[in-house]
Amino acid sequence: KPCPLCDEAKEVLEPYRRRFILQEVDITLPENSVWYDKYKYDIPVFHLNGKFLMKHRVDTQKFEEQLAKLELQSD
Repeated sequence: KPCPLCDEAKEVLEPYRRRFILQEVDITLPENSVWYDKYKYDIPVFHLNGKFLMKHRVDTQKFEEQLAKLELQSD
């Protein structure tokens, strides 16, 4: 904290907010030490539907493609 990269990512994802639920995880909390050990140098990290998607910056094309696939599966 603060996390300018996280703030930027949330801004980029804002137009998609009606299509997914954003769950933020603070990796500095003791209960998230596994995530801290794995990603301490790579924030922000993005998982979609429990699977790793990308890190550092939002790749909107990749995000849109994966989100669309999930939406098709749930229809």
